[in-house]
Amino acid sequence: MLGLAAFALQSWREGEARATRATLAVIVLGAPLVAVIINLPVAVQSVLASLLAIGAVLGGLLLLLPMGRIERSDETPQTRVDERETMFARARLKPDSQAYKSYYELHPDHLAVDERIRALPGLLSPTALKAHPLHFAAAEASFMVAGALRDWVDGSVAAAAVALPPQASTTYLRGLARYYGARKMGVAELQPYHVYSHIGRGSGECGTALPVEHRYALAFTVEMAHALVSAAPNAPTVLETAKEYAVTANIAVQLAAFIRALGYQARAHIDGNYRVIAPLVARDAGLGEIGRMGILMTSVLGPRVRLGVVTTDLPLVVDGRQPRPDMLDFCRICKKCAENCPSRAIPFGDRREVAGALRWQIDSVRCFHYWNVISTDCGRCISVCPYAHPDNVGHNLVRWIISHSGFARRAVLLLDDLLYGRKPAPHPAPSWVAGASTD
Repeated sequence: MLGLAAFALQSWREGEARATRATLAVIVLGAPLVAVIINLPVAVQSVLASLLAIGAVLGGLLLLLPMGRIERSDETPQTRVDERETMFARARLKPDSQAYKSYYELHPDHLAVDERIRALPGLLSPTALKAHPLHFAAAEASFMVAGALRDWVDGSVAAAAVALPPQASTTYLRGLARYYGARKMGVAELQPYHVYSHIGRGSGECGTALPVEHRYALAFTVEMAHALVSAAPNAPTVLETAKEYAVTANIAVQLAAFIRALGYQARAHIDGNYRVIAPLVARDAGLGEIGRMGILMTSVLGPRVRLGVVTTDLPLVVDGRQPRPDMLDFCRICKKCAENCPSRAIPFGDRREVAGALRWQIDSVRCFHYWNVISTDCGRCISVCPYAHPDNVGHNLVRWIISHSGFARRAVLLLDDLLYGRKPAPHPAPSWVAGASTD
C-alpha cells in the first residue's frame, strides 16, 4: 500500500492525472481487503501467504521465459545517404537557384510534393494551426543561437599536438561533455555510412561530395524536459526542441575547439550543419538503438533526447555498439508511436531491409508535411513512448525489469496502456508556459 501511495504521489508530480486516479482507486478499494486479511485467523493468513509465495515463484518463472527475443542481424547500411535528399535540405532549395534546378532535374518525382509543402505555413509560422507568438519567438531565439554557431564547427588546429594516452583523452572528454551539459557520451569508429555522401545544407556548396576525413566520432545526448515534450504536438514542444538544439550546438562546438587546441583535427556537427547522420553515430557509440520512430532510443530516456556529434583524429577508446534486442522487441510489440502519429508516418509492421540494413523507416514526407501544417516539430511520437517517462526510481525499476524479460515487456505495455492510456491526450504545459497568454 505504501508503494502504491508513493507511485500515486510520483504520478501526480509528473502531471499524470489518469495514473494518479487509477492508483488511488486501487488503494481505496484495496484498503478494506487488507483490513479484512489482518483480522483473519492465523491459519487462514498462512494459507494466503502460501498462495502469494506460489504466485511470486510463478511470476518469477514467467520473467525468465525466452519470449520476444530478436535475433541479431546485419544492421550496417551498405550505402551512404545523400543529404540533398533529406526533407530539411529539400525545404531550403530556392526556386531561382542552381541547386534547385540541379536537384529536381535528378529527382523530378519530388518536385510536386515539395512544392505542396512549400505552400504550407511552415515551421514557426504565425498563421499556422499551433501558432503561439511567445513560444515561437522563444524558439526562434534558440534557433538563432544554434545558427550563429554553424560557422564555428571547424577551425584552426594548434601547431603542436599534445601526446595523450587514448584512455586519458576519452575519460577527460566524457567528463567535459557532462560538465558542459551532456547527459551521456560514447565513442565510435567513424564509418563511411555515418557520413553523408554529398552536402545538402550548412557550410560548403550544395552537392559537394564528402570524404570520410576523421577516424573517430564521439556522440552525446542531452535530455529534453518531460514537462514540455509531453505537451506535444503543441507549441511548448518546439520551444524545448529549439532550446536543446542550441545546447547541443554549444557543447559540440566547445568540445571540437578543445580538441583542436590539443593539436588534432575536429569538427562539430550541429543543427543545420551536419556532415554525419547523428542517430547512426550515436547507436554505434553505444548510446542506444534505432527504434520504430526512426530515431535513437536510449535505455533511460527513450527518444526524449537530442544528439550532438564531434568527429576527430584525436586517438580515443571506442565504446562501440551495444545491441539492445530487448528495446527492439519492445518497439516491435508497442506500436504506440505509430498509433498516435497524426500524419501516419510511422510504420506498423516489422523492420525491413533498407540500404542493406534491417530497420523501421518512417515516411519523412508525411512527417515533414504535418510539421509545416502545424508549425511545430510535432514530437507526438516521443511524448507517448513508454520509454520516455521521467528518470526516477520507479520508472527506472520498470526499465530494468523489461530489459531482462520478454514477458515483463508485454505485461508492462499493458500496464502502461491502463495507467497512461493507449492514446493519451497532450499534457498541459507547466504553469509559466501555460500562463503565457497573448489575449
